[in-house]
Amino acid sequence: MRTYGQYCGIAKALDTIGDRWTLLIVRELLALGPCRHTDLRNGLPGIASNLLVDRLRELEEAGLIQREAAPPPVATTLFSLTERGHELEPVLRELSRWGVPLLREPGASDTFRTHWLDMPARALTDHRPDQPAIALQLHADGNEDLVIEVKNGSVHTHAGRVDHPTASLTGPPHLLAATLLGDLDLSAAEQQGLQLSGEREAVLRILPR
Repeated sequence: MRTYGQYCGIAKALDTIGDRWTLLIVRELLALGPCRHTDLRNGLPGIASNLLVDRLRELEEAGLIQREAAPPPVATTLFSLTERGHELEPVLRELSRWGVPLLREPGASDTFRTHWLDMPARALTDHRPDQPAIALQLHADGNEDLVIEVKNGSVHTHAGRVDHPTASLTGPPHLLAATLLGDLDLSAAEQQGLQLSGEREAVLRILPR
């Protein structure tokens, strides 16, 4: 077993979650909920199948994830976070916040999944909690959608679509990310190619100010 061999909370934590891909598996399960092996492979482009199996086993042994057999018609194994695993959410939220400046220059070969915006979206604030509930749909070119639901001052996200979103934002990943993170105001993002449909005020209601 790999270990730093140090009686320190940081070292002990890194013994458990410091290996490559481990925290990204947690990211996927936080964003998507219970996942099949194939769902995780799709959200982790570049990971070898046998390495994913190893990481899942290690996380299960550490008590961070659990597996269960899904009933028909799915009839496959689903992986989900335990309560201990969910305690990593604020850790990933801070890592996401710290990494914001690193998103300003996307690499030419960087891959992207819209649900990777889940963590910055969860950090958004409802500036008008007295207003009716809204649903915002994000669509990055060539990707699945992410829905941001805002109600009574709370912000929740989930992958997928809604039938009648209050507003939709469509465009390249870097514009969606920059807008959500407050690096680019909505008008400037539109000038650079971001497309807004629906109620503009609903989008402005949650964007950083």
